[in-house]
Amino acid sequence: MKIAVAQLTSGIDPVRNAGTLVDAVAQAAAGGAGMLFTPEMSGLIDQDRKRAAAVLRAEADDLVLAAVRQAAAAHGIWVHVGSLAVRTAEGRLANRAFVIDDAGEIRARYDKLHLFDVDLPTGESWRESASYVPGQDAVVVDTPAGTLGLSICYDLRFPDLYRTLSNAGANVLAIPAAFTRPTGAAHWHVLMRARAIEAAAYVVAAAQTGEHEDGRATYGHSLVVDPWGQVVLDMAEAAGVGFAEIDPTRIADVRARIPVLSHRRPIPPVRFG
Repeated sequence: MKIAVAQLTSGIDPVRNAGTLVDAVAQAAAGGAGMLFTPEMSGLIDQDRKRAAAVLRAEADDLVLAAVRQAAAAHGIWVHVGSLAVRTAEGRLANRAFVIDDAGEIRARYDKLHLFDVDLPTGESWRESASYVPGQDAVVVDTPAGTLGLSICYDLRFPDLYRTLSNAGANVLAIPAAFTRPTGAAHWHVLMRARAIEAAAYVVAAAQTGEHEDGRATYGHSLVVDPWGQVVLDMAEAAGVGFAEIDPTRIADVRARIPVLSHRRPIPPVRFG
């Protein structure tokens, strides 16, 4: 089936970001896509925690989520919202992905498991755990694009998660992101291709791009990678909506040629000496 990928430069105003997402849903549907994929933090990107706190809401009250659900139903298209920052019942935040069907109903949720706490050589320092709580579950959901395994950004660096997802039946892996430029230039393409090859699955990686209102810069290059590791869509650095095909026969062909899933074995304990 045909899918659409939204590459965004999300800002500090959820209302404006919601409008951009609604436009992307309309563009995706007009282009014949059955499902749209959006990046991590589609509803808000803001390093100013005090300013962000004033607009962040619980899932039930999130205006961005409500707008996308309404647009999905209006245009009859599925949407994978790469993630939104939502308040939890305990008052902390979750970095949460949503899969929304063509009636506007939420079919799955996934909270980011691995939080980005790093100091980069460029001087950039990120402490996601200062505001967010990690998720507790790996999530797979059936969609028109295939059986979708959910993950978010920094999860990309932990291949055990994708082994778990593909063992559970995932043949499409969603890896939405807001990658920094230094790490994106060094690792983005090679890691996305590796995850696709290891799982013999499609990877769909919608990304944030460009200079954001809060001062950060993201790498862009939203990708669709096929199960053989070939890049079938690279959106470079411009914001917009791109299109690609998910072909189930391609998945079957690659898995027949190199049956890595059936060859997997439990890893025994390490023996020293």
